[in-house]
Amino acid sequence: MDNKIISVINQKGGVGKTTTVINLAAGLSMKGKKILVVDLDPQGNATTGLGLSNKESSELTIYSVLNGNKKISEVVKKTKFENLDLITSNVDLSGLEVETAGDSRRAFMLKDELTSYLNDSRPSYDYVLIDCPPSLSLLTIMALVCSNSLVVPLQTEFFALEGLTQLMKTIDRIKNNLNPKLTIKGILLTMYDKRNKLSSEVEKDAREYFNEKVYRTVVPRNVRLSEAPSHGVPVLLYDKNCPGSKSYFNFTEEFLDQDKYLETAA
Repeated sequence: MDNKIISVINQKGGVGKTTTVINLAAGLSMKGKKILVVDLDPQGNATTGLGLSNKESSELTIYSVLNGNKKISEVVKKTKFENLDLITSNVDLSGLEVETAGDSRRAFMLKDELTSYLNDSRPSYDYVLIDCPPSLSLLTIMALVCSNSLVVPLQTEFFALEGLTQLMKTIDRIKNNLNPKLTIKGILLTMYDKRNKLSSEVEKDAREYFNEKVYRTVVPRNVRLSEAPSHGVPVLLYDKNCPGSKSYFNFTEEFLDQDKYLETAA
C-alpha cells in the first residue's frame, strides 16, 4: 500500500502547525479516511489537542519507539474520534538527540519503524500526519527523511517569507542526501487578518513566489481556533460554524482534490 506520510513543518513556532495537523486529521477522518497522527513535538500539543494526555509514562509514547524500547504497534492509541489514531508525545522526547548521539543511522529511526509498522499494519491508513517540533532539530530531520511530502503553514506576518528560506535549504539538503522523493505538497497561509494590510501583502508575495504551491484556502485569525485545544477537540467539532472551522473544512476538500488530481495525472 502506498502510505501517504505527510509532515506539517515550519521551524518557527506559533504558526498554526499543530492546529493544522489536528484539524486536517479530523477533517479527513470525517470524510471516512483512516488517519494516524504522529506527535513528534516534545511539547505534546497534538496529543492534548486530540484529547489524550502528554503527562503519561514515556513507555507508551513515540519516545519509546525512537529509543528502541517499543514497536509502533505497542504505542498507537485510539482517540475518541472515529478513524483517527495517535502516537502520543511528551517532554522526555526532547532528550533523544543527546541519547542517540553515537548512532549513525539515527536520522532513519522513524522511517525504519514507521515503514515496518505500515507494511504489517492491520488498519491500513490513508494518511499519516506528523506534527514536527518548531525547530530544525534531529526530530525534524527524522520526519523529513520518512515523509513523502510536506505541508508548510505560513503565518501572514512580517518576516514570514524570510523564515522559509532556511527551511527550504534544509529540505533541499535532505532531498540531495537522504530522501530524494521528498516534495512540498503545499503552503497553507494561516493567521490571516483581512483588516491588516500586511496579511494581504504577505499573501500576494507568497503566491507570486510559490505560485500554485500556495493553497487557495486561507486560515483566518479566529478565537475559536485558539480555544478548541484546551477542550481536547479539533475546532471542526468544537464549533463547526466558526470561520476557523470553515477554513479547515475547505482546506480538507482542497487537500483531497489535490490528491485526486495527482493520482489522475499519474
